[in-house]
Formats: sequence, C-alpha cells, structure tokens
Amino acid sequence: MSHDHANPERAGHLHHVELCTADLEAAVDFWAWLLDELGYDRKNEWSGGRSWRNGPTYIVLKEADDSAPPFQRRAPGLNHLAFHAGSRDQVDTLTAAIRDRSDSAVLYEDQHPYAGGYYALYCEGPDGIKVEIVGPE
Repeated sequence: MSHDHANPERAGHLHHVELCTADLEAAVDFWAWLLDELGYDRKNEWSGGRSWRNGPTYIVLKEADDSAPPFQRRAPGLNHLAFHAGSRDQVDTLTAAIRDRSDSAVLYEDQHPYAGGYYALYCEGPDGIKVEIVGPE
C-alpha cells in the first residue's frame, strides 16, 4: 500500500503537513537538516519545493505566493509543529545544533528544557515557524 493515500488503519493519524516559505533555499537548508536528524528521508524535489517522509507521514515545503503575508505564529492558523525525539540526548544534541545555526534560534532559553513543563526543545526556523522536539519521559 502506498503511503500517499488514505489508510483506514491509521484513521486520525497525521497524513502530511504542507509549509509555505518566502525563501525556499534557506528553508530547505533548515528543514532538510532537521528532518534528517528526526529520521525523515527525502521524498520528492521540484523547482518550487521539497518533501520528506517518515513512515506514512510526510512534510512538504514549497515556495509561498509572493502576495501572501509573512507567517505569524501568533495569528490565527498554525502555531507550531511538534515532533517526538528518540531520546533526551537527541533533544540536547538538536538544541546545541540550533544554537550554532545562523538561521534559527532556541526559544524560551530561560526555561529550557522545561519551557512546556516537560523535556523539550522549542526553536524557531528561518520563516518564524516554531518547532518543538519532545523528549521521552
């Protein structure tokens, strides 16, 4: 069975997320790195976008329409994406890597890694999309 079509055994699970970006090259650099670290594999590539897959779930990144307003996570719509981490060590490794990157930033530094009340990384990518990486208990 192809992972691109509905699977009744996964009813209610996330199928895919599509993100739009103002700067495809910068966004691909960030998302390709992060999704690779989280176990995603490259799915497709085309002139206006990319996609990555992890099992039956995939993430699409594509160029935004030039007339679209910039992303604002506090406006109505998407606030953030949250991913499971394989371990707390992975959360720590990704946190250190985000701190070293020039295209992203760790959020809530004064409360890290318990900003949400549990062990996690909160960061913001190049388009202002907040990403959460949740460590196991």
